[in-house]
Amino acid sequence: MTTPHPKREGASAARVSLDVLRQRAVSLWAALPAEVLELAELFDKQGHELALVGGPVRDAFLGRSSADLDFTTSASPDQTEAILKSWTRATWDMGREFGTIGGRRGDVDVEITTYRADTYDGETRKPVVAFGDSLAGDLARRDFTVNSMAVRVPSLEFVDPHGGLEDLAGGLLRTPIDPAVSFGDDPLRMMRGARFASQLGFEIEPATFAAMTAMAERIGMVSAERVRDELCKLLLGAHPREGLAALVDSGLAAVVLPELPALKLEIDEHHHHKDVYEHTLTVVEQAIDLETGADGAVPGPDLILRLAALMHDIGKPATRRLEPGGGVSFHHHEVVGAKLTVKRMKALRFDKDSIKAVAHLVELHLRFHGYGDARWSDSAVRRYVTDAGAQLERLHRLTRADVTTRNRRKADRLSFAYDDLEQRIAELREREEVDSIRPDLDGTQIMEILDIAPGREVGQAYKHLLELRMEHGPLGDERARAELLAWWAERS
Repeated sequence: MTTPHPKREGASAARVSLDVLRQRAVSLWAALPAEVLELAELFDKQGHELALVGGPVRDAFLGRSSADLDFTTSASPDQTEAILKSWTRATWDMGREFGTIGGRRGDVDVEITTYRADTYDGETRKPVVAFGDSLAGDLARRDFTVNSMAVRVPSLEFVDPHGGLEDLAGGLLRTPIDPAVSFGDDPLRMMRGARFASQLGFEIEPATFAAMTAMAERIGMVSAERVRDELCKLLLGAHPREGLAALVDSGLAAVVLPELPALKLEIDEHHHHKDVYEHTLTVVEQAIDLETGADGAVPGPDLILRLAALMHDIGKPATRRLEPGGGVSFHHHEVVGAKLTVKRMKALRFDKDSIKAVAHLVELHLRFHGYGDARWSDSAVRRYVTDAGAQLERLHRLTRADVTTRNRRKADRLSFAYDDLEQRIAELREREEVDSIRPDLDGTQIMEILDIAPGREVGQAYKHLLELRMEHGPLGDERARAELLAWWAERS
C-alpha cells in the first residue's frame, strides 16, 4: 500500500510566518502599477468586479515578481475586450474560447478571464467552459488553495476563502474543495500537485495525496501534450526530486512515465544504492548542480540535461542479468535505454530535436568509463568528441553526475580521470579542429584526384580519409593525397 507523500529531506522552501505574510500584503498591493489601478477603475465604473488572482498573488507573498498579471472578472469576454480597448490598443483574444482576453500597456501585461465554473464530462480531455457568477465560485474551481487567493481592485481587498495564506506559510499543497471532486473535474491537477512540489518545495497534504493515489489512473485521459508540459515544468523546478517522488509514490508515474518506478525493482551493479531509482534521483540533482550561469556552457535550468539524467538508466530493467557469484549486470543498458527514451518521449509528444539530444546522451553516458581503466589514445579522444557532437558539454556533466558512489577514493579517481580527459580535449583543440573533424580532402578534391564522377566510391573514399584523420590527426594535403591513391590502388 502506498503511503502519502512524505516531506523529504532537502525540500527546503523558505517558510515565512503568517503574520509576516499578512504584513507584506499592504505594501505589495500598494505597489501595483498605476496602469493596473486605472484599468480597475474602468471596470468599476462599468459595474464589473475585477480581481488579481492565482500565481501572481501567491508569488507576491513569496517575494517573487511576476511580469504577467492574471485577473478574473464578472464581465463577459466581450465586455472585457471593450474595456481593454479603451485602456490600450494592444489587445489579443486567443483565449476567448476559455473567456480570456489579454492586453499590454507599456511594460504591463494583463490577462483577464471571466469568472469560470468549468465542468468535465469525465470522458473527454478538454473542459466544458461555463462562466460563473462570483469570485468565490471562481476561486473554488482552482487547483490548490495557494492559488485560490485574490485581491480585489481597485479596493485592494484581500480574498482568501480557503485558507491559502495559511497553507502558503506552512508550505502545504491542498485543494480548495474535496480533492476527489477537484481531480475528477480535471485530472491534470494531480500532475500540477507534483509540479508545485518541485517548484515550491511544498508538501502535499495527506488527504490530497491520498486522492491522487486513488485516482492516479485517471491521468490517462489527459492529452500527452498537457502531461508533457507539466513534466517539463516539474523538471525545471527548484526541487525536482520532490516532484518526481510525488509522481512515483502516488502512482501517476506508472501511467505517464512507467520507466521511472520500474527502476525501483533494480539493484545498482555496484551495490552503492538501495535501488537504481534512488540513484537516478541523485543523478538528476547532481546534474543540476553542474549547470552553469547564463554565460556558461550549459545554462541552467537545462531541460535536455535534466531529461537525460532522468532517463539515463531506464534500460536497466530490460537488461538485468544475475551473474555467477550473485552479481548483477546490465550489459548494453545504455543502448536499450536510448531506444526506450525515444519511445517514451515520442509518446509524450516531445519535439524531434529534444528527443534526438536526450537519447544521444543516454546512449553515450557510459562511454567514458573505459578511460578510467586505460588512458585513451588521441584517436579515442577525437572519437569521443566527434560522437558527442553538440552534446559534449552536457555529456561532461551527465557523466560526472552519474558518479554517486559513497567510496570517496573511487569517486576521486573517477573525477580525476574525467579532469584528465577534459584536459586532453582542450589540448587537442589547441592543435586541431577537434570539434568538427573532417578529412583533409573534400569530395570535389577526391573526384579530381581519382578522376571519378560523383557516386558511391566518392563516399567510400571520404570515409577512409575520415578514419585516417580520426586515427592520426591532420595529415596535410600531400600525405592525404598519397593515402587516397594507395587506397584506390588496393581497390583496383
